[in-house]
Amino acid sequence: MPYLIDGHNLIPKVGLRLDSFDDELELVDLLREFSRLHRRQVEVYFDGAPAGQAGTRGMGTVKATFVRAGTTADAAIARRLKRLGRAAKNWTVVSSDRQVQANAREARAEVLSSEGFARLLQQTPRVENSKPAQDRKVSPAEVDEWLKIFGSKGHRTE
Repeated sequence: MPYLIDGHNLIPKVGLRLDSFDDELELVDLLREFSRLHRRQVEVYFDGAPAGQAGTRGMGTVKATFVRAGTTADAAIARRLKRLGRAAKNWTVVSSDRQVQANAREARAEVLSSEGFARLLQQTPRVENSKPAQDRKVSPAEVDEWLKIFGSKGHRTE
């Protein structure tokens, strides 16, 4: 069953910090590993994207949607459920937000609390050569993606 995830609701439940510069990227890394190992489609929604940085990006096996300031990830998830129509019953919505859960139930989607999903993530074996975020190297493709996201006019050097 694929997942629609309220990203900022999940971040503190997996031991990450919302005030960290890389909190979204760190969560996406965890979700990519989960998605790959469990062979599940994952869509994660983050609100508060600055102007010019909102949008949806494929990040490996995870589709990350950065919702522009002035609206919320909650509203974006509700719109996604509406677009899914009857197929929403095949999805699991991950959030501990009561309104998000109510919208999911109304759409006939499964609901899993952020705490429950965090337990699933903790049970997911990590690849042995995985390194903590501060120790791992960023691939050239990731650098290019972040340059696009943050609108840098500069070029990376190798």
